[in-house]
Amino acid sequence: MAKKTQKRSSGSVRPASPGATSVEDEIARLSAEIERHDELYYRNDAPEISDADYDALRRRLTQLEDAHPELKRAGSPSEKVGSAPVAAFGKIAHDVPMLSLGNAFDDQDVVDFVQRVRRFLNLGESDELEITAEPKIDGLSISIRYEGGRLVQAATRGDGAEGENVTANVKTIKDIPHLLVGKDVPDVIDIRGEIYLGHKDFEKLNAAQAASGGKVFANPRNAAAGSLRQLDSSITAQRPLQFFAYAWGAASKLPSDTQRGVVAAFKSWGLPVNPLMEITRSPDELLDYYRGIESKRAKLDYDIDGVVYKVNRLDYQERLGFVSRSPRWAIAHKFAAERATTVLNKIDIQVGRTGALTPVAKLEPVTVGGVVVSNATLHNEDEISRKDIREGDTVVVQRAGDVIPQIVEVVLDKRPQHAAPYKFPAVCPICGSHAVRESDEEGNAADVVRRCTGGLVCGAQLKERLKHFVSRNAFDIEGLGGEKIEFFFETGRIKSAADIFTLEKRDQKSDEPLTKVRGFKETSVNKLFAAINARRTVPLDRFLFALGIRHIGETTAKDLAKAYGTFEALRAAVDAAIQGGKGSEAYQDIDNIEGIGETVVDALIDFFSEQHNQEQLDALLKEVNVTAFKRVQVSSPVTGKTVVFTGTLTKLTRNEAKAQAERLGAKVSGSVSKKTDYVVAGAEAGSKLDNARALGVIVLDEDGWLELIGKA
Repeated sequence: MAKKTQKRSSGSVRPASPGATSVEDEIARLSAEIERHDELYYRNDAPEISDADYDALRRRLTQLEDAHPELKRAGSPSEKVGSAPVAAFGKIAHDVPMLSLGNAFDDQDVVDFVQRVRRFLNLGESDELEITAEPKIDGLSISIRYEGGRLVQAATRGDGAEGENVTANVKTIKDIPHLLVGKDVPDVIDIRGEIYLGHKDFEKLNAAQAASGGKVFANPRNAAAGSLRQLDSSITAQRPLQFFAYAWGAASKLPSDTQRGVVAAFKSWGLPVNPLMEITRSPDELLDYYRGIESKRAKLDYDIDGVVYKVNRLDYQERLGFVSRSPRWAIAHKFAAERATTVLNKIDIQVGRTGALTPVAKLEPVTVGGVVVSNATLHNEDEISRKDIREGDTVVVQRAGDVIPQIVEVVLDKRPQHAAPYKFPAVCPICGSHAVRESDEEGNAADVVRRCTGGLVCGAQLKERLKHFVSRNAFDIEGLGGEKIEFFFETGRIKSAADIFTLEKRDQKSDEPLTKVRGFKETSVNKLFAAINARRTVPLDRFLFALGIRHIGETTAKDLAKAYGTFEALRAAVDAAIQGGKGSEAYQDIDNIEGIGETVVDALIDFFSEQHNQEQLDALLKEVNVTAFKRVQVSSPVTGKTVVFTGTLTKLTRNEAKAQAERLGAKVSGSVSKKTDYVVAGAEAGSKLDNARALGVIVLDEDGWLELIGKA
């Protein structure tokens, strides 16, 4: 799809109504909105909308793309799919990543999940599909390694790739055996499950904390997490933590070929498992189970926030594989969000590192789902206008899981007589620069967000970029959080990312070293410098994410790192695209990467075209070492080859074929170029097949592909 030239507008632009908007325009709008929320979630750790609202956007986009496949963009958000560990605990890399689950929020989502699985596996109506169902425990995920049946280490989920080493603390939990017993215990297995705190134990713990003047926890999950993350394991030992085992990571051998069978083996080895797991064989049975568990929810002695469904056969799980965020063979069916009513006292405007002006509702504190809420997101000015939210209004607040609370509606019959419509600011409240929204050539809104144009002169953006740079999913510098960044920025000690790594050297020569500043002591200063120095080597994907380039979230950063391997190669590719322009081969080479589209390519070009950014990068690269992306070592006939799938396949679904190719080390592209090695063409292949023939690219039919990879 050709990208329309955008122009700035200092006035508020009303989005085109659905009836007045073409399908192509709506796809572009939805794609931009989804990418913005991906950025907020993955980059800023600050989601604005609930999972249900986010999934609704993705569903609408998928519906339009399915109905109009010719309009689907390369790198569409529909094709894309924790936090990093605390350094004080030490880190443990997960041999098999600990991923999160996709979510279902209503009955149709569950039906759709089953239908997707059946389509992917190409199952007929008479083919049986067993799916396990079990309560979704609201606790802390853990991975416990047993070697020779003996517990040797335990780690939290962390960022999915590596977690906190909490072995000593886990060994104090009575539910968790130090030795597994049984003839079929593997030599090595990572047992995964949830650590939680029962309701009665939670009440006793909070009563004891209050009596001793200690911290009172908001809910059992927070209490469980806080209890496990104690540097002193004797404190953890005093907390009555419990455990359910329900999954596994790396394993030298499995005792069964089904999910249910492996979990049954866990029980026989001495591990606690949830007795409420059942086998279902249809969407109706899944939904019956869900409603049954929901009715029992209040009577359980532990918190649950939904139900988890998993395909039972392990060979099916293997075929289904993963998207970047979650397995295709499992989904979490969430319970409905909880609500409360309160008064909105004031609307504050916060400025983020991309210049986005985000409205935040300041509320009379109210308890929602066991948590005291005093702030709620208002998303953007269109949302305020659509719901006619005014200062002084009585509002209904909703909270779902860990998502920032949001205002659902206004209670109009309680509106104060003189409450005026809210006027969204057209200037930045931090630096006074114009705050604008992008519009397309027809004057329709192309961005729901109003942004400060101050850029590098806006203190809020600079500070927020630095906070992002040191955040857990970026450089993860322990002890250099938001408050310290604020202090160092305001005192002029840190104004750029490179300044972080020269801080110690400059501090040694300063007339007022940090040890003389109130609130800093020699020990804490030395720890901070040690933490900074410990992060002078960083993986490529974390480095790219840390740079704060618009539209480059964690998933996209990994896609780019996987494609180019080194920062030097990526920088050279972008420089070539800058020189060649939008229609150039260099531009298309980046655009053709699976998961990358024009929006990302343009963002890279915008960033690397800025001389100031180039200078900041060069200064930073003098201080840090960016390591090459670690690829899983795979040896196959298609390792390192670029493959394009087109047309209708009969023995594999398109998604299964792509997943299979990637597992074998191939690069899957969305378009054909002279750098393409193979085009796999099914029935009714169109322009991609024509392009392949014109370029002399090897064309295979489905049987030829299966023969090539040894799966015929």
